[in-house]
Amino acid sequence: MTFRNPFPFVLLFLAAPALVNAQENITGPEAAGAAREQSAAEAATYRLHTYPMPSDLRLEASGVCALPDGRLAVGIRKGEVWILENPLLESDRAADYHWHRFASGLHEPCGLTWHDGALYTSQRSEITRLEDADGDGVADAYLTVAKGWGVSGNYHEYAYGPAFDAQGNLWLTLNQSMGQGQAVAERYEKDFRWRGWAMVKPKDGPLRPAAAGLRSPMGLGTNLDGDVFVTDQQGNWWGTNPLLHLREGVFFGHAESLRDVRRPESPVKDPGKLPEKITVAEARNLIPGYQPPAVWFPYVKMGMSTTGLRCDRTAGRFGPYAGQMFIGEFTMSFISRVFLEKVRGEYQGACFHFRSGLQCAALNLDFLSDGSLVVGESNRGWNSLGTRSFGLERLVWTGEVPFDIVSMSARPDGFVLRFTRPVDPGAAGRPDAYAMTSYTWEYHSTYGSDEIRLAPVAVKAAEVSADGLEVRLRCEGLREGYLHELHLPGVRDPQAKRLLHPEAYYTLNALPEGEP
Repeated sequence: MTFRNPFPFVLLFLAAPALVNAQENITGPEAAGAAREQSAAEAATYRLHTYPMPSDLRLEASGVCALPDGRLAVGIRKGEVWILENPLLESDRAADYHWHRFASGLHEPCGLTWHDGALYTSQRSEITRLEDADGDGVADAYLTVAKGWGVSGNYHEYAYGPAFDAQGNLWLTLNQSMGQGQAVAERYEKDFRWRGWAMVKPKDGPLRPAAAGLRSPMGLGTNLDGDVFVTDQQGNWWGTNPLLHLREGVFFGHAESLRDVRRPESPVKDPGKLPEKITVAEARNLIPGYQPPAVWFPYVKMGMSTTGLRCDRTAGRFGPYAGQMFIGEFTMSFISRVFLEKVRGEYQGACFHFRSGLQCAALNLDFLSDGSLVVGESNRGWNSLGTRSFGLERLVWTGEVPFDIVSMSARPDGFVLRFTRPVDPGAAGRPDAYAMTSYTWEYHSTYGSDEIRLAPVAVKAAEVSADGLEVRLRCEGLREGYLHELHLPGVRDPQAKRLLHPEAYYTLNALPEGEP
């Protein structure tokens, strides 16, 4: 039975000396040792710089945003925004970094972005634009941009964002109320509306509800095309963590948000009584309006609580994964990445490990002016792997290209794998160099789910391209609606080197049409 925890983000209550052994509590001592070796191998291509913190600044970073002039803005959950003037500096002395407070008095901000010449942040009850009209480095205008959702005072009623799509529309997401206070909150119907929804405010219109079925939708951002995505977190109705493509009128599955579909403003149609004892693979055919995630993150294998996301717009300055999404992980303190493609008009794709060994829970990410990735961190008292409870770190590509999988694309009869460097055709051309299974999760109100309905997928052929950068896998046993877990134990490069991350997890919502 997979370990489940009944609280969002929470791993275990760990005293500080026990944090170094926390990995063993999740995966066992052998896997913990392998994880430490993996982190050391990753450091050769993506080194990690930890910013020393001033003793009087508790930087529980709930939002990070690179500014156009090269500075970095950091929102902290206790209600402030700070500016780091020299984020590209690498020093071990906290005194060498120049910080100043830009804004204060905010109500638990959970996001930060730059748009139209100003910083925008979420608060519990509104989205706020922060302006510095006189240019003195301190916000002198706090302008309400969007408001109108229910806030009852429940502990978990976070608001996340905002993100701006390709048309300039503002998106935000709202956490469900949870715990013992939820019953109290539900008595106040007006103050409880739109919990577990995504909201949108057009450039020239009022805020309105857009999509239902969310739980703790913290990671909000866009891809290269300006489409909006959000990560959510495993719990009731979520067997594991998903990545969702937001758009209007969609129901993503978390049933507690359906209390609002009968409101006249709702763009989501009431799906009626939800069926029982079904899988998430079956839900899309049995529940009207249900939209499956673009990507599933298998529990523990790919994290326990997905958080912030950021698309790589560095055009190669951050390495060979340009255009992909990078995702924070709270409990296990790492960064993963996601490759997306459109199949039959809808997004789906694969997730991969990227960089482990962070000092703390990764909450939000952004790319700095040199193409490096900065990670804002805070475990907010829920605890996570690592040696700190908050802080700021920066991932810098060393220029060395790791031997890794770049992408995994679906075909009518299998997949195409693309690699960062050529493979050895003798090794990668053997079908037994690969092992694949598919599985799904239960769709139910119970907290989490084990992987169910597991079945092997036979790799019948592995065809290596002339340049060695691609391998075409022809498979039997593919199943639409299922996650396909691929391991590549036998793949090597011409120098017999193993892959840095020899596994991939593809969410196959639909098989492409056309000839195999």
